[in-house]
Order: sequence, then C-alpha cells, then structure tokens
Amino acid sequence: MCLVNFFFLFFFSVMNFFFFIYLLMNNKIMFLEWELISFNSLMIVFSILIDWMSCLFMMYVLLISSVVIYYSNSYMKSDLNLNRFIILVLLFVFSMILLIISPNIISILLGWDGLGLVSYCLVIYYQNIKSYNSGMLTALSNRIGDVMILMVIAWMMNYPSWNYIFYLNFMVNDYCMNMIIFFIILASMTKSAQIPFSSWLPAAMAAPTPVSALVHSSTLVTAGVYLLIRFNILLINSYMLNMLLLLSGLTMFMAGISANYEYDLKKIIALSTLSQLGLMMSILSMGFFDLAFFHLLTHAMFKALLFMCAGMIIHMMNDTQDIRYMGGVSYCIPLTSLCLNISNMALCGIPFLAGFYSKDLVLEMVSFSNFNFYIYFLYYFSTGLTVFYSIRLTIYLMINDYNLISVYNLNEEDYTMIKSMFMLLFMSIISGSFLGWLIFSYPYMIYLPFNMKMMVIYVMIIGGLLGYLISNMNIYSLNKFLHFYKLSNFLGFMWFLPNLSTYSLNFLILSYGHNLIKNIDLGWIEMYSGQGMFNILKNYSIVFYLFNNNNFKVYLFSFILWILILIFYMYM
Repeated sequence: MCLVNFFFLFFFSVMNFFFFIYLLMNNKIMFLEWELISFNSLMIVFSILIDWMSCLFMMYVLLISSVVIYYSNSYMKSDLNLNRFIILVLLFVFSMILLIISPNIISILLGWDGLGLVSYCLVIYYQNIKSYNSGMLTALSNRIGDVMILMVIAWMMNYPSWNYIFYLNFMVNDYCMNMIIFFIILASMTKSAQIPFSSWLPAAMAAPTPVSALVHSSTLVTAGVYLLIRFNILLINSYMLNMLLLLSGLTMFMAGISANYEYDLKKIIALSTLSQLGLMMSILSMGFFDLAFFHLLTHAMFKALLFMCAGMIIHMMNDTQDIRYMGGVSYCIPLTSLCLNISNMALCGIPFLAGFYSKDLVLEMVSFSNFNFYIYFLYYFSTGLTVFYSIRLTIYLMINDYNLISVYNLNEEDYTMIKSMFMLLFMSIISGSFLGWLIFSYPYMIYLPFNMKMMVIYVMIIGGLLGYLISNMNIYSLNKFLHFYKLSNFLGFMWFLPNLSTYSLNFLILSYGHNLIKNIDLGWIEMYSGQGMFNILKNYSIVFYLFNNNNFKVYLFSFILWILILIFYMYM
C-alpha cells in the first residue's frame, strides 16, 4: 500500500509542476465552480482556485508527502496498524490540498478543521499519557483558530458570497474587512504557533517522526502562513500589522534561545521550525508576501529532511531521543550524517544551499527597510541563534564520544529510508536557486554598505563560534555560565508559555468547577433536590408506616382531626 501511494502522490506532484509552468508562462488563473445543489434561487457551489501559487505549493506538499510515505514503509514496518497510519497521513494531505485550492472561506474551514482533527489523531497515535496530553494541547490550541475562521464566516455574511477572493481588492478599507483580517491573523497565529500559542508545537513531537517531517515542513504549521499570503492585500492596511511583526519577531527570538537549552533531538528541530515560522510571519507583516512564500517552500525541503535524519538516528539509537546519549554517529551512519549536516547547513543559510537564497534575501530586505533597531536586532540575533543550536546539535551528534548506555549495533542497512532522504537531499541543494528563478520575474539586487551586506556572515560566524565553544565546555562550568536557575527555567521552557497555556488555564477552570460542585451541586441544590427530597420522603414514609400498622387510635385521631378542620373552614 505504501509503494502504491508513493507512486500515486509522486505522479501528481510531477503533474502539478508541469501545470504550474503552464500557468506561470501564460499568466493564467483557473477558477472552477461545481454546483452541488440548486433549489430555486439557492445554490450551493464548490469552488476551486488554481493559479501558479497553489500549483507550486501543491507540488511541494505532494512531493514531501510521497517521500514521507515511502520512508514510513520502512520506519513503521513493525507497526500492526500501518494501513491505518497511511490513511491518516493521506487524509492529512487531502485536508491541506483542500485548504490550498479554496477561494471560499467555507471550504477553507473544512480543510482547516480537517488538519486539526487528523493532527490530533496522529499526535495520539502512540497511545500513552504523554501523547494524550500533547494531543489535547494541540487540538485545543487549534480550536481557537477554528473559532476565528467561524467568526470570519459570520462577518462574510455581510457580503453576497463567501468567496473572499472577490472582495480583497475593492473592500480594503471596509470595516467588515478590517474585522475579517483581524480574525484571520489570530487564526494564522494559532495554526503557525506564534506567541502566545507556541506551546503546542514542541508538544506535537509525540507523533511518529514521519508525521513530524510532514507537519513541520509543508502542512499543518504552514497553513496559517499560506492563509495570510492569500489575504496579503488586506494585511498591508491592517492595524494588526505592527502587533504581528512584534509577536512573530519575539517568537523567532524565543524559539532560538529555547533550542539551545533543549536536549530532546526532535524538540530542537521543532523549535527551529518555530523560529522559521516567526521569520515567515514577520516578513509577511512587512508586506513581502512573495519572500514569505519563497522561504516557506525552501524551508519545507530541508526541514522534512532534518526530521527524517532524526528519525533514522532515533531508530538506530534504540529509540533514544536525548542528544547527550548520542555522539560519533558519523562513523557508523555516514550517509545519514551527510544528509543531516547538509540540511543543517541549509537551515543556517550557508551559501549556496536552499536556505541561503531565501534567508539572505529576507535579511537584506530587513536591512533595506526603515524599521527600528529593535526589529533589526531580533532578526539578526535570531539568525545567529540558528547557527548556534545547529552547531551544538552537530557537535553532540557527530563529534562527541558515543555515550549510549548499552553497546548497540549502529548500521545503515535500511536503504528505503536512505533513498527517500537522498530525494529530499537533492531538492534541499537545488530548490533555492530553482525557485528563485521561477517565482521572481527579475532578480532582486539590493545595494547596501559593505558591513551591512556582510552582516549575515558576521552573525553566522559569531553564532557558530559560540555554539562550538559552549558545546565543548565542561558541563559544570556550562551550568555556572548559563544555568542560573530562574533564568534557565525562563529561557529553556519557552518563557513559561507551556505552563501559561496549560496549567494556569486548567487550574483556574478546574478550581472554578470544584467550587461550583462544592457550593451548588453538593450544596443548596443537593439540599433542595436530591438529598432534600430523600429526607422529606423518608420522614413521610415514617408517618405512612404508622398508618399502615392498623392502629385504631391513630385512625380515630386522624378522623377527629379532619372533622375539626372541616368545621373550622365551614364557619370561617
């Protein structure tokens, strides 16, 4: 089943690429409508928008998902429910494609909600307490975005149709459109895990590694960015623009710092995804939507490759994810180490890999723009932090001594995983220049002073040196240097965002529920309903029991009592 799905998805990915070239060269957009129900003047229509952007994005989603399914054929081969896993992944991909091709906010909600529901099923795939907690956090965080999309549907009822694409150009200054873009930004922030909704992204690492490769590259987390790219015309005039820029810049900064305190291999890569999402959202809030789309696609390739390499290493290390137990893997699994190092370098923006073309262009546009020093600092410091945790990860995995507790046989016998990784390795090398030629009709030439032009190289060198020095320091001196107790908790635990978004909210709601049960359900309601009725019936049953004893004195007394009451009422 895996191989059939792989060839099926790969074939459609190639077809999408040729269709993208056709639409781009002829400057065409296809808008298709399928009438589902027509009753008098009521028509329910399913709409599809196919342009160069949706075709290119679909090509990337289908290519990565085909490679991930091929990879899962080996990675999940010991799973008894492999077919169920593949069906869930296909549902996930279908939901994302529905979101990509929808010009209608109703069908966007279907794809959006499908992503949330299937992601919950995939996060709890390994059924244990940690997975259930992570799944609930993921699902409930994404429900906020679903509610925002429902609010958009309600506000779109002010217009004749839910096809939002018709109203973007000439309703820019309308009050309803301002409210709609406010809800769209909030929905995108939840799906793309910006502050204060960041805590679900590292928690979603409870899912199997092939799912993580798919989620963090081209599907779930990029849905919010893609939605904002579609609504980019409204974003330029929005009053939420500066707030989005600030929050996404802080997300980028926070994720970069937290990754340097983390020891879980998958969580480090997840936090790097969070940092890159902050970069995409912040460049979107500056108005450069084409650059955000460019970085979204280049990032998808090397991030999927990074997760697949991590899955291979976790597989080889007997399901150990702590990087302190690893080391020297380059001697045992050289091909996987090659893929990991190249994807890490692409993430850092080393010339001339895929990440370089988009990150360098983004940072030069930041230098070229007239934003303040705070935004400039956030961008360049976060870039330095990316190199910092990438070098740290490489040293812990490749250079340090082998630290696994038991002697374990490391080998690369699984060529299915290797072949799937090499497909993405090829794309991670060429996709930057390839997309640069396709997306931009003319090359961007940005003229800056020499030191500003070289600023990216400077921060990369400084970040790499710091990562090398601190990773090679003694652990005790490192604790003295970095791990001031409160500071390390604050920085290493994502600025307490997991606690704020789970324990604090849960504590308030659960304590309020406890007080309600104590004072109302078990308080006066109990006395006036359940317990009170029981006491009244119990007392009446004692009286009825006396009557049932056939005591002549009781019957005579009750007869005289009723006669007296009747006489009293007759003479009143």
